[in-house]
Amino acid sequence: MSKKPLEGIRVLDFTNALAGPYCSMMLGNMGAEVIKVEKPGTGDDSRGYGPFVNGQSGYFVSVNHGKKSVVCNTKDPEGVEMFKDLVKHVDIVVENLKAGAMNRMGLGYEELKKVNPKLIYVAISGFGQTGPYAPRPAYDMVVQAMGGVMSITGEPGGKPVRVGASIGDIIAGIFGAFGAVTALYKRAITGEGDMVDVGMLDCQLAILENAIIKYSATGVVAGPLGAVHPTVTPFQAFETKDNYVIAACGNNRLYAAFCNALGCPELIDDPRFDTNMHRNQNLKLIGDLLTEKTRTKTTAEWLKILEEAGVPSTAINTVDKLFTDPQVAARNMLIEVDQPGMGKLQITAMAQKLTRTKSCPRKGAPLLGEDNAAIYGEMLDFDEAKLTELKEK
Repeated sequence: MSKKPLEGIRVLDFTNALAGPYCSMMLGNMGAEVIKVEKPGTGDDSRGYGPFVNGQSGYFVSVNHGKKSVVCNTKDPEGVEMFKDLVKHVDIVVENLKAGAMNRMGLGYEELKKVNPKLIYVAISGFGQTGPYAPRPAYDMVVQAMGGVMSITGEPGGKPVRVGASIGDIIAGIFGAFGAVTALYKRAITGEGDMVDVGMLDCQLAILENAIIKYSATGVVAGPLGAVHPTVTPFQAFETKDNYVIAACGNNRLYAAFCNALGCPELIDDPRFDTNMHRNQNLKLIGDLLTEKTRTKTTAEWLKILEEAGVPSTAINTVDKLFTDPQVAARNMLIEVDQPGMGKLQITAMAQKLTRTKSCPRKGAPLLGEDNAAIYGEMLDFDEAKLTELKEK
């Protein structure tokens, strides 16, 4: 098995909750050594998030597996100096505090690059390091709402609906990891470090592909459509005899195959529906006509028919079904870690696959301060007496 691509890269993870930890988790999954720096007593806030097993947070494990943990009180001058000394030995720092918070502690990029000029500094915050909103705090739901995602999610005329996964945090973490490896590549060429500035609000705009261009080109403000695509038709959830089936017809060939499979070939060349533009203009009508057909069979029956017809389709899986799905298993998307005190847990693996780099189970998440002696002893030459002194302090 080939070495993982980021082996030899060391990350100082000064993050909390989800966006920052997700970023450093991605780097760790590709081989980087990730040292999580946590506040004394409670550590990362997500250690207090459920679900819990024997008093430990499964949430924390899900985004902090494979990392090491040290405790450092950065509100104390000695802790600030310890942090700076650690920075001398790492390639990347990841933090997700409010903009300006690291500067106030004396740990901002301008200060840290003095002790490590080749440092890559990834700052993930609600609104980035510049602009009138920069000092504001933010969480996932705040940026989902502010960034327009909630305005196009849910049923028409319904109450506001948050996207079920924390995409405000997770997408910012993904952009942070992408920025980090981009800066690493640049450093390999120029020898220079850099700062990566990721705003969660920016990331929400970056994924609004249809809604942004729709308003820019036509002046139409997108709204929620439920389980219907705004510009591709038919591309939605259809009622069946017992549930729903998803069918996605991204071109005329697939639309024709769908109509033939449903037993309504007369709709293929109907001038109201013969092109995607016409179908989209008659979105409700074509949806109603097709639903009359899909209601006549069960979801399982339709899935067999549509698969044979080559139409992209699926049932709506509940999460438990993912644990027995053969495609999920074939792609090794659920891997097992043995978490001390919790037992064996299944967590998600890397979504990106490198042909010569196989994903494999990693160790679980660290206990708070589990690696104090090893990290501070190796990197800062602290002896047992010094470690005892710091612990007591």
